[in-house]
Amino acid sequence: MKIVNIVPGFGGTFYCGNCLRDSAYVNSLRELGHDAITLPMYLPLTIDGKKTNGDLPVFYGAVNIYLKQQFPLFRHMPGWMEHFFDSKPMLKFAAKKSGSTRAHGLEELTESMLLGEQGNQEHELGRLVDFLKYQEKPDVVHFSNALLLGMAKQIREEVKVPVVCSLQDEDVWVDAMEPVWRGKIWRLMADKCRDVDAFIAVSSWFAGVMQEKMAIPPEKMHVVHIGVKPGNYTWSAPADAPPALGYLSRICEENGFEILVEAFILLKRDPRFKELKLKATGGMTGDDKPFIHRQMKKLEQQGIGQDFEIIENFTTEDLAGFFKSVSVLSVPVLKGEAFGLYQVEALASGVPLIQPELGAFPEIIGATGGGRLYHPNTAEALSSKLAEVLSDPAALEQMSRSGRKSIEEHFDCRILSGKMVKVYEKAIKEHS
Repeated sequence: MKIVNIVPGFGGTFYCGNCLRDSAYVNSLRELGHDAITLPMYLPLTIDGKKTNGDLPVFYGAVNIYLKQQFPLFRHMPGWMEHFFDSKPMLKFAAKKSGSTRAHGLEELTESMLLGEQGNQEHELGRLVDFLKYQEKPDVVHFSNALLLGMAKQIREEVKVPVVCSLQDEDVWVDAMEPVWRGKIWRLMADKCRDVDAFIAVSSWFAGVMQEKMAIPPEKMHVVHIGVKPGNYTWSAPADAPPALGYLSRICEENGFEILVEAFILLKRDPRFKELKLKATGGMTGDDKPFIHRQMKKLEQQGIGQDFEIIENFTTEDLAGFFKSVSVLSVPVLKGEAFGLYQVEALASGVPLIQPELGAFPEIIGATGGGRLYHPNTAEALSSKLAEVLSDPAALEQMSRSGRKSIEEHFDCRILSGKMVKVYEKAIKEHS
């Protein structure tokens, strides 16, 4: 089966769970014998500091679509100018400058992208469709998220293949918009559902969220969790010399880093945890730096700044050392999230999870037995749960072993990719 996975590229400045998810799925599909490729949009797809799309072009180049959206004059630029703005040097420059992940200011561009052939990126859509139709000739096209739905109708009609769409954390982007835009975008996304053959949510919890927001028919909805390749991770018992709290995600306010910092401060006041360390990795955007500096100043004022470390690199090799050095992992996302790849990466490495009782966290921890939940999502509740877990080495190791076992038996990406293929086969059969 020929599968084309269309994903947004990013600048590589922070840990992007969706990007890592897509890369792992494509690799496991190839191991299953399928011809799977990744087509990046906006920017090159960078994993472990390396561009992963090889010689394949980047569609909807970030510089081009921004100029066309903001300045009507550029919507009729000559071909040589488009090629210049889509050139490797220009996209590399744009990737270095991609310091924000805010929806504010990009509402009109989001709407335009969802409008597809009626939006300001009609030329880019035609170029992508021609590439799929005449060069790749796939059996199925898979979008990595629902913000790409504007392309579905033309791909289905002209390439004549089914379109499948993953669902993960689109609500974070749309719900951050002003109310007038929020309603407009959700209605537009719901309207575009009819152009998609199947949706694949990364958790049952998020499937319910998106069915409500987008009125997705039940027969189109499927749930396939995120997985990893267990052989890429080495199990080790939770670190205890010294014990350490770990954080793996983009280091920002929305992901609850401040809650973890304040919980750490509370724990350090207890003599039992005087040796405790806090280690964070996952990168940041330019917007995040003032927030991070405030957290560092807070730790310094408490006299524990020397017990905190930011690990700047987060390649697979760097993460192996990070996981080996921490006792537990906690990413207290303020409103929860659809899944969180860092959870299965940690569990595969033997690191238990301590997560808020929000979003899909109860679903994943319940399925793996590899962690504990706390409620409400406050520093006080988190520090209390961390103190309980860190004071019980036997329970900590049991969670460590249960988590690793569950990854091998249920969250192996090759097993989950097999489930994905069944969705593709059903979509192809019903589309023909």
